[in-house]
Amino acid sequence: MKVLMKPIEMIAWFTQDGLPTPVRFRMEQPDGSYIVIRVARTITRKEERLAGNPMIIFTCQSIINGIEKLYEIRYELRTCKWYVYKI
Repeated sequence: MKVLMKPIEMIAWFTQDGLPTPVRFRMEQPDGSYIVIRVARTITRKEERLAGNPMIIFTCQSIINGIEKLYEIRYELRTCKWYVYKI
């Protein structure tokens, strides 16, 4: 997997406890266009601290350009920002 740590636009649903579940996201391509990726399956969810910032890390699976891929999404709790970390 390639490390990106690229900000993305996410649609997610939250439980009453405040835990997010990613549904789909939009990511900018190198040529300036956007691709929308639907999260087919969330495999794992864990909490970590990266440089003192608490994050929720999701390992997900989707079909991207006709190929089934695993990737990692991170949700930064303090700023409420989403990042695609590895793809």
